[in-house]
Amino acid sequence: MLKKNEEYIVDVIDNGFQGEGIAKIDGVPIFISNGIKGEKLKIKIVKVLSSHGFGKILEIIEKSEHRKNEDCATARACGGCSLRHIDYDFTMEVKKASVENTMQKALGRSVKVDEIIKMDEPFNYRNKLQYPVGVSEDGKTVMGVYAERSHRIIETRECRIQDVLSQKIANAIYDFLLDNNVKVYNEETLKGSIRHIIIRIGKKTNEVMVTLVTNNDIEKQKELVELLTENFPEIKTIAKNINKKNTNVILGDKTEIIYGDGYIYDYLGSKKFKISPLSFYQVNPTQTEKLYSKAVEYAELTGEETIFDLYCGIGTIGIFASDNVKKIYGIETIKEAIEDAKENARINKIENSEFFARRCRKSFTRIN
Repeated sequence: MLKKNEEYIVDVIDNGFQGEGIAKIDGVPIFISNGIKGEKLKIKIVKVLSSHGFGKILEIIEKSEHRKNEDCATARACGGCSLRHIDYDFTMEVKKASVENTMQKALGRSVKVDEIIKMDEPFNYRNKLQYPVGVSEDGKTVMGVYAERSHRIIETRECRIQDVLSQKIANAIYDFLLDNNVKVYNEETLKGSIRHIIIRIGKKTNEVMVTLVTNNDIEKQKELVELLTENFPEIKTIAKNINKKNTNVILGDKTEIIYGDGYIYDYLGSKKFKISPLSFYQVNPTQTEKLYSKAVEYAELTGEETIFDLYCGIGTIGIFASDNVKKIYGIETIKEAIEDAKENARINKIENSEFFARRCRKSFTRIN
């Protein structure tokens, strides 16, 4: 019988959808963080449930050819990049197999998935950096990412998937907070100011928007704005979002623009998009273009179709496809997003679109 803290030597026979290695001991599946299919490992059982268990690696006896040296100091702690220890090409195989297995379970039959369309450069691709700011257990100000399944913040000065300029700006803000002893938000006392730093960059325009999520007024706000705008001319606007609620929701309802016009621009394909602090915008624009292009290709549009862009946000999918259809209807509950979508249609001189701030499930009978 499987017991916690016992040690075993196992063969990893597969990888799960989160990248964990899967082995079996007396027919019981064991999920092993950072294990790779094909490896032989010495493991320690750390948790036992009725149908499966969890193990951690003590020793890699036979290493996979796909294992690579980890290039991020916080990857294991934050859990954000669960495949960081596997070479990029093999991660595509893991993800493809995961989709096939999931579809097979859902449909009760095997499904063949096409090869994944990879990124040319799978680093520093995100256009949105979102770091919590808080107080560590020893009372120090810290900025970074949450440790997996916790609200403990791991100091993060560099992240391999974040935009390089965004990281420089985040670090400049962090250093300002430290140098000026700015009291940041404390989840225990519910006091202090800055709770999150959000930085968005137009990958094709290089325009930057900084949003500071705060519990109250920002200490030395004027000095911080001057520091950022003098050192980073790419910053077009800075916003202060007020969130006084004791909640996991990052953004509050009230946003104040403290520098610039309150928005930046970016492009997907030939279409230009206006992005404001509350706008939803895909975080990987390089792959978004490929995804949208494939969707249009597979739809085999003739130019006579009417399409519904549900949960449309700022209208990116519908506007991207607008040249290939007769009519677009975009539906979204957030009024600010719909205003952005209408503006984006105007910017791109699209006349075959309508956008509605409504609930999707109630909208079809009201559109004619």
